[in-house]
Amino acid sequence: MTVPRITAVRLGGSSALPLLVLGPSLGTSARALWSAAAPTLAVWFEVLAWDLPGHGSNTAPTDPFDIADLATGVLEMIDDMLAERGEQGRSFAYAGVSVGGAVGLQLLLDAPRRVDSAVLVCTGAKIGDADAWHERAATVRASGTPAVLEGSAARWFAPGFLDREPGVGAALLHSLQDTDRESYARTCDALATFDVRSRLGEISTPVLAIAGAEDGPTPPASLEEIAVGVRHGSLTVLEDVAHLAPAEQPERVADLIVAHVRGEEPAAPSPTRDDVRAAGMAVRREVLGDAHVDRAVAGTTELTRDFQDFITEYAWGSVWTRPGLDRRSRSLITLTALVARGHHEELAMHVRAARTNGLTNVEIKELLLQTAIYCGVPDANTAFRIAQGVLDELDQENR
Repeated sequence: MTVPRITAVRLGGSSALPLLVLGPSLGTSARALWSAAAPTLAVWFEVLAWDLPGHGSNTAPTDPFDIADLATGVLEMIDDMLAERGEQGRSFAYAGVSVGGAVGLQLLLDAPRRVDSAVLVCTGAKIGDADAWHERAATVRASGTPAVLEGSAARWFAPGFLDREPGVGAALLHSLQDTDRESYARTCDALATFDVRSRLGEISTPVLAIAGAEDGPTPPASLEEIAVGVRHGSLTVLEDVAHLAPAEQPERVADLIVAHVRGEEPAAPSPTRDDVRAAGMAVRREVLGDAHVDRAVAGTTELTRDFQDFITEYAWGSVWTRPGLDRRSRSLITLTALVARGHHEELAMHVRAARTNGLTNVEIKELLLQTAIYCGVPDANTAFRIAQGVLDELDQENR
């Protein structure tokens, strides 16, 4: 075994910032895997990634190696870079995916004082089965990396990702196709012998383990084993993510890394438009009732469909869901606005909704009296007539 040559890939950030080192997954280049996350990371860190032997920018030939050899090579690469600035021995933060995560674990064991904090992504203290790794190594030695393209695509990405992000997927699969077959096979052999499960308790550096909920090679249980096994570990599971989380959810992964390394609580992920619409539809049904909403949905036409989506997302999903006011207060405000604007059809609907939201007949009466002063007696007169009809219907229904 010899220490392989590791090449550095600079992904941005000032040298005056703390150093963050990023590790790759088998078959990927550092740029293809981390480039989407790098701009966010470069705000806070000088970002230095590395390529495996025979991968990406690392074209140097190498003898057989194991994961400990890779970790030594990575540390030598970092020290060479730091020596250029007279900072050899400076500590750093580390984040790595799959085999890059395995190297991170080895660094935490072999050079614990050098690593301030670590984020281990879609990896394990032992990854896969030795026989399976040797079998894949033999396949690639015989037929090259194109022989594992289809299987890697299935393992790497959650269902639907390649349809949504074909450019990202293509870049990663091209990096696999361009990988040197012998170097790929030797990395498989290194993974076949890697197992530090019994040593996790030695690691005292803070560790965040990030799992993909759809990851087959390193499922959430694999990352949970790390989070539980080290002395100061935590686990985050990302939905709709398989094995290459920095490519599948780069902003979320970058935010998690920044928060962990800086010792902050990670920000909650922003809801998607689908999340907002779903929340809006739930509130709309709770306030207006299933029967009303079902009629509105059934009556949707090509002309009105976008408008129905608009009110569900913005009125119900973005305003009615806000925590600053309870639904009783929102009903009072809505009724007042509808009286003032003379929106009588909407007024009838929202008188019924106000009762659903807990307003009593007496409270509705007092509100309408208030509008007589500030909106006008004729407007309040019409509102009283409409409200009386709705409240009579509700009283009949409740008998």
